[in-house]
Parts: sequence; C-alpha cells; structure tokens
Amino acid sequence: MESLHHELTPKLLESLYIEAMILADEARSYFDRDQMTVNLSPEISVAFSCESLKVTTRLMHSIAWLLNQKALLAGEISHYDSLTDARDLGYSPASDSFQVDRFPEEARALIAASEDLYFRLQRMSQKMRSAEARVPEPLAMIERLRASF
Repeated sequence: MESLHHELTPKLLESLYIEAMILADEARSYFDRDQMTVNLSPEISVAFSCESLKVTTRLMHSIAWLLNQKALLAGEISHYDSLTDARDLGYSPASDSFQVDRFPEEARALIAASEDLYFRLQRMSQKMRSAEARVPEPLAMIERLRASF
C-alpha cells in the first residue's frame, strides 16, 4: 500500500524541496529590494506588492506540503494523518497576468517559476489523493488501525 499512496521518491522530494527553498530565497531577495517599486506607477506598485504576497503564499504552501511529505516518508507522521486537510497543499490565488505582464522581466520569471512549482505539486497532491480514494475500504481501515498504534 505504501507505493500506492506515495509516488514521491526521496530523491524527487528532496529535489523539489531544494527548488522551493532556492526559489523562496530568490523571491525574498528580489521583492525585498526597496528600489523595486520606486520607478513604478502607483497602480503597478500596488499590483507588484500584491503579486509578491501571492508568490510568498504560493511558496510557503509548497514548502509546508513538501515538509509534510518528508515527514511521511521518514515515518514521523502516519499516512492517515497526512491525508488531513491541514496537511494538504494550501490554496494560493492565481497571479493577475494583465498586471504581471507590466512588471520587470525578473519579477515575471519569479512569478512564473512559483506558479510552475505550485501547479506541479498540486497535480501530485491530487493524484496521490485520488489514488487513496481508490483503495478498498478494508485496506484503508487496516491502515487507519495501524496508524493508531
């Protein structure tokens, strides 16, 4: 049953985690620059701030989900506990492409990279949850019993 509900190999999981952490560091470094909004119109400056929050939210949800997957693989949490809504990939609003197209190239690249990572993790999460839904109830019950001891 382990291979059925968890397709993330330790190597893939570590690679995704490193990608998320590097992207978070790059985004923090880029969006923290005070001079970034100085040369922008007030409208674009506000949109820029909103998009930086969306990137941060997207990346923090991604990192939290990846840490939960690492904990699951390490046996620190049970499979049953990993299926709670609190441990699922959190919601992240989509970027406003009209506004994003008006940003500097580096900002657009960071926003696109954060969306790409988030959407990949979202597909993985959905696939893992749909595989879990196909597990026969007696096997699911055995797993819940196992997790309680």
